[in-house]
Amino acid sequence: MAEPQQDAPQGAEHATMVRIGQAIMLHRGGDREEARNRFAALWTETDMDADLFHRCTIAHYMADTQDDPVDELAWDLRALAAADALEQDGAGRAEHRTAVRSLYPSLYLDLAADHVKLGDEEAARSELEQARCRLGALPADAYRQGLLAAVERLEKRIADGAASPGGRPGDDGGPDGGPDGGPDGGLDPRA
Repeated sequence: MAEPQQDAPQGAEHATMVRIGQAIMLHRGGDREEARNRFAALWTETDMDADLFHRCTIAHYMADTQDDPVDELAWDLRALAAADALEQDGAGRAEHRTAVRSLYPSLYLDLAADHVKLGDEEAARSELEQARCRLGALPADAYRQGLLAAVERLEKRIADGAASPGGRPGDDGGPDGGPDGGPDGGLDPRA
């Protein structure tokens, strides 16, 4: 069994984050398949109990590489489960718990977007409510404002019928309509 995350050598933790960053860059550069392969390798290499921060990050980004909305939802749920475990158990280092807390609005926003893609307006609205509740824990900065704007855009899309069968023509399912479906228009500090 792997040592708890807080006891992991700095070098090993840094190497994992570098590999996560490389996979993110591949995805943002348009190589979804290679990014997905690298995230899958990282997922299998991380300990499900000791590496909650890394698993949350990996799952959060792995979701964006999925072609099937059901798979995307499954990965977003894995990211949320890892965040919840880190938050509730007090596992890991304090800075990891703080970082995950800042991800919560984005995690719920991504779940809402997944539900829109799947045509579940009620679930999407519920996740957006959670995202809004979690925004209050963030400082009043550009990241928070970007997430709030993304929440409002997705709420408008739902009101305009994006979660109804077939949705609106031209919807890509992402909360901001951006090329990577990201919720924050490039303001994401996870990168």
